[in-house]
Amino acid sequence: MAEVTKLVHKYLRHNKKFPHVWCPGCGNGIFLGALIRAIDRTGFKKDQIVIVSGIGCSGRISVYVDFNTVHTTHGRALTVATGIKLANPELQVIVIMGDGDATAIGRNHFIHAARRNLDLTAIVVNNSIYGMTGGQYSPTTPYGAHATTSLYGNIEHTFPIAELAAVAGASMVGRGTVYHATLLDELIERAIVKRGFSVVEAISHCHTQYGRRNRLSSPVEMLRWQKESAVKIEKAQSMTEEELKGKFTIGVLVDRDLPTYTQEYHRVRDAARTTLRKTS
Repeated sequence: MAEVTKLVHKYLRHNKKFPHVWCPGCGNGIFLGALIRAIDRTGFKKDQIVIVSGIGCSGRISVYVDFNTVHTTHGRALTVATGIKLANPELQVIVIMGDGDATAIGRNHFIHAARRNLDLTAIVVNNSIYGMTGGQYSPTTPYGAHATTSLYGNIEHTFPIAELAAVAGASMVGRGTVYHATLLDELIERAIVKRGFSVVEAISHCHTQYGRRNRLSSPVEMLRWQKESAVKIEKAQSMTEEELKGKFTIGVLVDRDLPTYTQEYHRVRDAARTTLRKTS
């Protein structure tokens, strides 16, 4: 308990921005704890960290943490983070987005950030709904689920965030849940220290907007669903397709070493300067 209190006072703007706006029982509180524990273990100083967030419930995290922070417009967190990283490559830039923020209006930025292998850490808090703006279905709302914009059931299939990041070229991709908090800590820590575009999909819950409309009325019930539906990737490799039906994998999906965008950018810049000097 003493260690938790120490981290709270070290990393949160507890005298300025609290109480928070999240509903009681929201998974964002668990995620926030995982984030500051992971950052603390990396050993980076607070001034070395930049937190960039978009619009949505999880986007409020940039308001509550005591780092260099930017609260951007909807879907544009990665574009702002790109500018920050190119301007000062020494900074550790962490981008926090919701599922709608990252994969709806921001989906092309997400794909191309992975393709470029920007040296950023992107964390997508996936609660399968637009929680802050009224409960509309998002790209990760399950097929058949109910939302304010799908009263008779969602007819679209879900967007696989982690898998998309992997095929788009990210250096490291992981998926965890707010129920498996210890694993989530580890994934975020690993993503921060990884060079290149690292992605963590954090499965969370919104019992207010999603749960009430889909017979999952309490945070405890939704956390229980995460526990029962998540399968560690090592175990999943020995399971049949039928056994994995209705499940999702957690753990590290991809971890590879690739040249980063900033490395390549500086290589081209230096080559151009050398050529200019020779010709002048």
